[in-house]
Amino acid sequence: MRKLAKEEIVGELQERIGRSQFNILADFTGLKVAEMTRLRRQVREVDGELRVVKNTLLTRASGGDTPMASLSSQFVGPNAVTFGYGDPVALAKVLIKFAQEKPQFKLKAGVLSGQVLTAQEVDALSKLPDREILLAQFLGVLQGVPTALVTVLAGVIRNLLNVLVAYKDKKAESEPAAAAPEAAAAAEEPAAAEVPEAAEAAPAAESAGEEPAAE
Repeated sequence: MRKLAKEEIVGELQERIGRSQFNILADFTGLKVAEMTRLRRQVREVDGELRVVKNTLLTRASGGDTPMASLSSQFVGPNAVTFGYGDPVALAKVLIKFAQEKPQFKLKAGVLSGQVLTAQEVDALSKLPDREILLAQFLGVLQGVPTALVTVLAGVIRNLLNVLVAYKDKKAESEPAAAAPEAAAAAEEPAAAEVPEAAEAAPAAESAGEEPAAE
């Protein structure tokens, strides 16, 4: 295999490892091509992907701090790698069922969200209810929560209202004291304004009295 082709495969594997949350290694020795094709199709139906990968390329793609790095001790012998992008329980069910039908297909180990799983733990995962059933059970548990949650929220809102009312009352008490000097100043303004007007009125009256004499 050319170097460029190897680099492309390593890049594709790294992309799949980074995108998947569930990876499983299995030995497929003794399986026919038609059987592997059927398994690939079943894996795709649960949002997964199965690939046969050389260990040297898998080692390069799994280097560093990738989740698959913790499975490096299993990179021996023929390896089929399953990448799970969806529900891990559904994928585990497919693989376990196929392994029961075809004993040649032997699960070696897996890693789920960074946690290493043995073949026995993958089998235990497959026995869990499907995602939809788990969600329904979880919602059933939550049915008793709203009453308590509303009580807590009501207490928070009540405390907030008390704080706002206290702040409003305190502000109302301080406003009259601040308004008193302003009222006094406003009361003095008309008297001060009247003085110029009275002073201006006298010359106006005198001018009014002199105009007929000029005629």
